[in-house]
Amino acid sequence: MNIERFIEARKEKGLSQIELADGICTQATLSRFENNGHVPNLKILIKLCNRLGLPMGELFPKVGVKYTEIIEKMNKAEFFLITSEYEQSQALLETISVCKIEEPLLALRYYYLKGFVMIFQDAEITDILFNFDQILLEEEVKDSEIFRLLAYTGIGMVFSREKDQEKAEFYFNKVLERIYTYPTKEIEDTWRVLNIVFQCGVFYAEMDEFDASNALLEYAVSICSDNHVTYYLARAAIQLAKNAITQNKPQHIILELIYDARAYAKINKNHVGLKLLSDMEKEVLNQVEE
Repeated sequence: MNIERFIEARKEKGLSQIELADGICTQATLSRFENNGHVPNLKILIKLCNRLGLPMGELFPKVGVKYTEIIEKMNKAEFFLITSEYEQSQALLETISVCKIEEPLLALRYYYLKGFVMIFQDAEITDILFNFDQILLEEEVKDSEIFRLLAYTGIGMVFSREKDQEKAEFYFNKVLERIYTYPTKEIEDTWRVLNIVFQCGVFYAEMDEFDASNALLEYAVSICSDNHVTYYLARAAIQLAKNAITQNKPQHIILELIYDARAYAKINKNHVGLKLLSDMEKEVLNQVEE
């Protein structure tokens, strides 16, 4: 209860305790409230606040509000990560002071987002791994496992970028052992599972293991379908189209995948994906003409 705000409102009105309490309660009751934190019954409190013109809601603790702005920023940053708009995601993360985050899961979320964005911005490997270490070295708490799996995925992506496929596969395998049975409780869990499955699919495509890659990407599509989530449909379909091009599949199959991906990208307003698909379509059609 924000008693200081109550006292401030009384003084702004120029009322003594006796004057404010008159006809509502005893001065002693009001004194015990202001000086000792003994809250009067609700009817009395409402009358006192009405006399002061003070919304009673201003007195109650702001449950969960101190993280609202940070959570909103992280939601937007995670969406930009999903849609490959990494500069926008980075800009939002830079407005968040991680040292002020007291909630453990929120801090883990910050480090996961920071690490992934840095991967796509070609940051130094040590700086990227530092963010993932903040997750892996933190004591495990309830619901923290998904962030550990994301950290393993991110480390695998880093080693893949550095062309150290053996180390990369080690980390991706650690993830694949668990991700198929990971219980998703909230929509954000589904996003993160999709992120992991998608990145695993990309990794195996880069290793030319297209059976494994296509299976993972198709699994991502099924997760989207089962959970009515569209955000990764475009990216999974784009990668399936890329795989089909690399495998020299028939033109009509490739174009069908491109058109499916374009429909998903339009739904999600994934402008990066739409530009990529346009270039892919031109390349496929030009090859036929040649």
